[in-house]
Amino acid sequence: MKTKYIILPLALLMLVGESCKKFVIEEPQTALTQEEVFKSLDNIEPLVLGLYTSWRNTKKDRGGFVFTLGTDEAQQGAYQVQTDDRQAGLDRYNGFLTASNTALAQQWDSRWPVISAAARVIYSLGFNKEDGVRKNTILGEASFIRAALNFEISQYWGEIPLIDLAKFKEYGTRRQPLPLIYSYIISDLENAVKYLPESQSDKRRATRGAAIALLGKVYMYAPEAAQVRDFAKAKAQFELLVNGGKYSLVDNYADLWDPSKPNTTESIYEFQFTNVYPDNNQTQWQMGSRSLAEINQYCYFGGYDLMVPTNYCNSDATAGGLWEQGDVRKESSIRYDFTYKGKTPVLNPSFGGDELNPHVKKYEDPRTDGSLSFWLSGKNIFYLRYSDILLCYAETLNETGSTAAAVQLVNTTVRKRAWGGTLPMAAMWNNGMSQDEFRAKMLDERMRELCFEGWRRMDLIRTGKLVDLVKQRNKWAKESGAIQAFHNRYPIPLQEIKQNSDLTEKDQNQGYLNQ
Repeated sequence: MKTKYIILPLALLMLVGESCKKFVIEEPQTALTQEEVFKSLDNIEPLVLGLYTSWRNTKKDRGGFVFTLGTDEAQQGAYQVQTDDRQAGLDRYNGFLTASNTALAQQWDSRWPVISAAARVIYSLGFNKEDGVRKNTILGEASFIRAALNFEISQYWGEIPLIDLAKFKEYGTRRQPLPLIYSYIISDLENAVKYLPESQSDKRRATRGAAIALLGKVYMYAPEAAQVRDFAKAKAQFELLVNGGKYSLVDNYADLWDPSKPNTTESIYEFQFTNVYPDNNQTQWQMGSRSLAEINQYCYFGGYDLMVPTNYCNSDATAGGLWEQGDVRKESSIRYDFTYKGKTPVLNPSFGGDELNPHVKKYEDPRTDGSLSFWLSGKNIFYLRYSDILLCYAETLNETGSTAAAVQLVNTTVRKRAWGGTLPMAAMWNNGMSQDEFRAKMLDERMRELCFEGWRRMDLIRTGKLVDLVKQRNKWAKESGAIQAFHNRYPIPLQEIKQNSDLTEKDQNQGYLNQ
């Protein structure tokens, strides 16, 4: 028999649970009842800090990069593809990319406890009578986290359940239409903009600027079916940040990836990590070279070959790839040299042969070199940064009829920095380009600036380029030839279909079988 549940955040705020349907209504097994707990902001605030930790933890290991696999930007290393058919399906788009794909189900499952706990906080704050300012700040934080995760999941799976305890009898855990989903996301972010402070001494916590940035992106990224995509509204949000003076680009692009320089003027929101378990993030372990790992487990660019750049992403434009001569972002983003202490590792013939091909460099943490396992990487991970917002703002200028201004903005900010502060004439974009030409150039520019930072799949989906570009540029997708239009969405996990009493097999996304 299928069962419908409501989550109890007291039990799950600090944990990652199983899936959307695991929402249990019961009294907490503590000395306090739920009513007593939520009567005091002193009890609620630690729960919200737990939300931040649980949200952060969805990004800390391979789960943080699963959605970037299967794009034109990154793909799995050969050994990964050879040894894990289900995970390989994320790049091959073949018969292993099904509702029973565990790699995807894990990502679905890890996010719902956080969404549901945030929903409980939001609901319960309505009954709290304490200090208005503090209560509203907590409301803004819970609203921001719920919005961020609803936005992420809906981008990849489409219609999703809405967890609103005030309307649970009406909504249950059924998939809801996109206009309703995005109305909730926008409403949550509007509350976050209204109530969050301009700054937070605790960098784990979101600010008003983060809410404004994400609200602008929601207006820009929302699918057409959601009926809220609006470049003018997105532009208005981005202008608040561009004209506000709070954020600015750092002078040196490489400084963004220096772990000794966290939370710069460019950071709008980043997930906070350290080199100490459990606050480490394992990213360099997932990104690094298996061959280097054989040499020395303390080599900070050794690892597991989970995610490597596609040939398009790591090649020069003269060879049909992405990179223009003189762009400093290339060497900061991608590792080409695997010499370690004067030694270049020998390829192990059983690993697949690409262990010394270009690898992701952005997540390497040199602080671990020679003393800590590369599994203990502690570099922060960006969620929102100002250069992304500048590029988004330029897109909205282009889409609202100001292409020349958009070109000028990109030339004088993001691209200027990419050439060390002086953009050569040959690298300047032409102010007279067409709107369509700007769109094409911007898709490449976003890859150059933001590669491996988690936005590429969303960019391909919103521009309608996922199928065309992935089948051209992703080695494994090109090899299988299986990617189709329905792959713009992932399959609803089979266990969700089976265990959620509000879902039937007919609720599966088009193109996928429930197997």
